[in-house]
Amino acid sequence: MLYKGYLGAYQGVWLSYGNAASAVGNVPGSLSAWLIGGPLLLWDSPYTPMILLLAMRLVGFLLFDAVIRQIFGDRVRLLFLLLCWFNPWFQYESLLYNPSYLFLFSAMHCWSAWHMRERASFWHMIVHLLAIGMAMQLHYSWPLLAVISAYLFWRRVLHVSWLGVVVAVLLIGASLIPYALEVMNNTTIVQNVDPEARQRYIGWGLVHVYPVFKSVLYWLRYGSWLFASKLVNDTQFIWLAGHEYWQLAAVWLWRMVVYGVGAATVLLAAKANWQLWQTIRPRLLRSDCGPINGETWLGLYAVAAVLAVLTSAALSPIIFNYWHLMLVFPYALFPPLLLLVGWSKRYPQWWGRGLVGASLFCLLVNVIAATDSTKFSFQADYQQQVEAYLQEAGLVRQP
Repeated sequence: MLYKGYLGAYQGVWLSYGNAASAVGNVPGSLSAWLIGGPLLLWDSPYTPMILLLAMRLVGFLLFDAVIRQIFGDRVRLLFLLLCWFNPWFQYESLLYNPSYLFLFSAMHCWSAWHMRERASFWHMIVHLLAIGMAMQLHYSWPLLAVISAYLFWRRVLHVSWLGVVVAVLLIGASLIPYALEVMNNTTIVQNVDPEARQRYIGWGLVHVYPVFKSVLYWLRYGSWLFASKLVNDTQFIWLAGHEYWQLAAVWLWRMVVYGVGAATVLLAAKANWQLWQTIRPRLLRSDCGPINGETWLGLYAVAAVLAVLTSAALSPIIFNYWHLMLVFPYALFPPLLLLVGWSKRYPQWWGRGLVGASLFCLLVNVIAATDSTKFSFQADYQQQVEAYLQEAGLVRQP
């Protein structure tokens, strides 16, 4: 993304396709180039694309917060703030690469679907489909959103404005015209040159079973604090390098605590999902005509997300890694959120203590991961890294 953005901002060459995928061609559309290059046209600093990314993620959180506020009220908003914004799963994915941008489109999809649960809306329909269309220009996980929409529509909890559909499709189609023209002259962008990748096919995941199973595990992990192994295993407490035994003790204590909490919260996420399934199962079919309150709608949305994960994993030609499913990360928080809301009503005396303890744990993990991990280090200088990369890539601003 960095290369495409600077290529557009510095040399006026806006590529009409994005990054190459693992087993197929490049992602269609030029959105990835504009997300980096657009801010650079306003202010030529490596930090401007980061500011845009932060703003997009903040807007995404506010959209989720608007839904949570209408369903539960102000008290639960603090819980969702902790589960989502302060979650190391979320904060660790804050680099300038495709999955980091998907959070906004997840939020747009959920927020617009919430507003169309009872009646069709022209503007919300446009936002809903643009969320899918823009996600499509960043990552091949966009079918996750499409499957969720299809289920909600079939379940009659998503009312469609067909005029909004037409307008949104036209907008998305217009944005892909440069890509279509490029494909006519450069067919290499629609296929992967790797011979092994070409042996993969749609439905490969279902045939091999394991990819589907692994995707379910990631769904449970997103709803827990069993974080990416890179976040945990690659933390070496470099600032203790002069004290070997202290460093070794810190590394193993860190791993024991994080993996211990992670294992416990995975069980909690599994319980939350099982409890949600038991509660929502009678309401899954469209033949159910009973009134749907906010919590039921949120549960149906979470079940739709699980269905989307299973469908995508079955059809996918690759085995998913954790970043491949980041589009549904916020939805995986819905089952634990519903469970914890129920517990807060039964055990109100533990509400404050639980929030404080969980906040301190997330703060600790985020601080350590932000200063000493594979992606982040207090010894790194971001601006110097970007300048060195631009020099190596030969990207200089044209006069």
